[in-house]
Amino acid sequence: MARKIADVLLDEELVLRDVEARDLAAAIEPIILEELMVEDRINDEVREMLSGHERNIDGSQMDYRKLFDLTKKKIIEERDIIV
Repeated sequence: MARKIADVLLDEELVLRDVEARDLAAAIEPIILEELMVEDRINDEVREMLSGHERNIDGSQMDYRKLFDLTKKKIIEERDIIV
């Protein structure tokens, strides 16, 4: 994926031509990986937040999955994150 992006950037002359495609792809790859991991980090954060309230969740009529989804949605909206 990074190589395809690099090729397009070079073909469209959106980056300097003195950059090798493989070097550009190598620079793009960690950016893509970081973006793909955003949702995983949010999920971990929500799990941690809810873990402190497990007793309350289990002892009530609250649905953990629904509460998880609502909490995740709120974090995404507050931080203006695109997932």
